[in-house]
Amino acid sequence: MTGIRLGLRANARQFALLVGLNALVGGMVGLERSVLPLVGKQDFGLRSSAAILAFVIAFGAAKALANLVAGDLAERIGRKRLLVLGWLAALPVPLLIGLAPSWWFVVAANLLLGVNQGLAWSMTVVMKIDLAGPRRRGLALGLNEAAGYLGVAATAFATGALAASYAPRTIVWSGAAVIAAVGLLASVLAVRDTGAHVAHEQATHGDAGPGHRGLGEAFAQASLRDPILRACSQAGLVNNLNDALAWGLAPLYLAAHGASVHEIAAVAAAYPLVWGAGQLATGWLSDHTGRKRLITAGMLVQAGALGLLVAGGGAFAPSFAAAVLLGVGTALVYPTLVAAVADATQPRARARAVGVYRFWRDVGFVLGALIAGLGADATSPQAAILIVAALTGASGLVVAATSWQRSPKLEPAVTLSR
Repeated sequence: MTGIRLGLRANARQFALLVGLNALVGGMVGLERSVLPLVGKQDFGLRSSAAILAFVIAFGAAKALANLVAGDLAERIGRKRLLVLGWLAALPVPLLIGLAPSWWFVVAANLLLGVNQGLAWSMTVVMKIDLAGPRRRGLALGLNEAAGYLGVAATAFATGALAASYAPRTIVWSGAAVIAAVGLLASVLAVRDTGAHVAHEQATHGDAGPGHRGLGEAFAQASLRDPILRACSQAGLVNNLNDALAWGLAPLYLAAHGASVHEIAAVAAAYPLVWGAGQLATGWLSDHTGRKRLITAGMLVQAGALGLLVAGGGAFAPSFAAAVLLGVGTALVYPTLVAAVADATQPRARARAVGVYRFWRDVGFVLGALIAGLGADATSPQAAILIVAALTGASGLVVAATSWQRSPKLEPAVTLSR
């Protein structure tokens, strides 16, 4: 393994490139975040919250399956190839949105967007873990997720601000075209595969058997058998219940209470902005204080934020405060969960384990959109938000009750943080 070194400083150029790429991946989603639910109502005349949130369901289902497949394929065909495939999947998205004669073309575009996010974001995550090595894993993931969600926040605010002067759908498709083209070119021309770094790290731990598990075995391990991975998977799923609700239902909820487009954009951007920037600190913090306590605290803070959103009755000031709190809670949870999963697995098993975790996490988009849409139609938006708040609090308690000590049969590649 001559010339291969692990660490952020040793791989600074490639790491920085991957950080920038993940900002572009996040930007693709952020383009939709503050305006697409309103496009469903205004451009296509939709009245059902469930119908409008079909785009979130399509996105979440495609992203979850792409994450699962990506973890396995990364070990078979390489990280860089999957990253490029992810950006190729994004190329038709602006065309489908811009020329859509019906809402279902937008839903189809979000299927491809989910594939883009599942492949491209997964590979930036896994490649950064590969480059960083075990000692600065939390910091590496904090930087990765911060870049992605600051990208979400920037484009969410920009589209909301520009929507007052330009057609929202035009803003979304034109922005997506630029981002997809830049992301694809950078991935093809500048990114290097990190397979050699994985082999180098694995060599320091021996050729461990668990590193050769197939996808089925990895799925069972991360979903059911391993208590730490199981706790992480359920927490990730519930975290994205929140995100689906904030993405799909919150703009409609605020609009129904008289909020302006600018106010909706501010709330929609505040959440990923705090979430993104906060991860610069929380990823590093988890390397020093341990993963479990940050995950537990983050889930409970998110539950409180959703309660505040309902208590505020749709007024701008409490909604903005709730968005900030939701961002704080998610910042505590998001990079920490992926770092905990990576801690608990051998280097050669890591991509599959992260893929399974990210599958369950993004199933949360589907379930969250169903709960938000069907709950809002059947009862009220407030009731749907409170259901998700209760599930979030319960998820945090599950993590708190899970032992973070491992049996010898489940011994990980590195020492787990507390």
